[in-house]
Amino acid sequence: MVQLEEVEDEELDQPQTGSKDFADNDEDFTDTVGFRLLAHILIAFLSPLVDITDSEISDSSDLSPFESSADESLTDRILALRDIFPPSTRRRISSTFDIASSYFKTGLGLGGKTLWVVSTSALLLGVPWALAFAEEAQLVEMEKEQRMREMGNEVSF
Repeated sequence: MVQLEEVEDEELDQPQTGSKDFADNDEDFTDTVGFRLLAHILIAFLSPLVDITDSEISDSSDLSPFESSADESLTDRILALRDIFPPSTRRRISSTFDIASSYFKTGLGLGGKTLWVVSTSALLLGVPWALAFAEEAQLVEMEKEQRMREMGNEVSF
């Protein structure tokens, strides 16, 4: 006859390594502003593109109790994606987004200032030059007409 004997796993009896204080790890699971902003931007861009008809919506009877989507919005679903990515990846994405947005803001600011300098310089220097050029062209035309009259008077004598 076969006799069953319980064998204990020695690894289960050893203490776990890592932090004993779980409060230290709470900061890893807080939402970052960059990720929330990215989620809202995605919603803003995707909401006009999503067109759901009644035939595409599944019955609530088709869903298991864990897949209840009646009270869950697209915003909730996108924000729930943060649980999929580890905190280090979320921080890296957030910092990359923050850096890119700061470069974009700086570029827009410098571009606006450059456009202001170029446009005011063109107005302050270009308008007087254009007026002087038009006046000079008018004087040249008047001199040409005067010469033509003088030549006409000489021919008629």
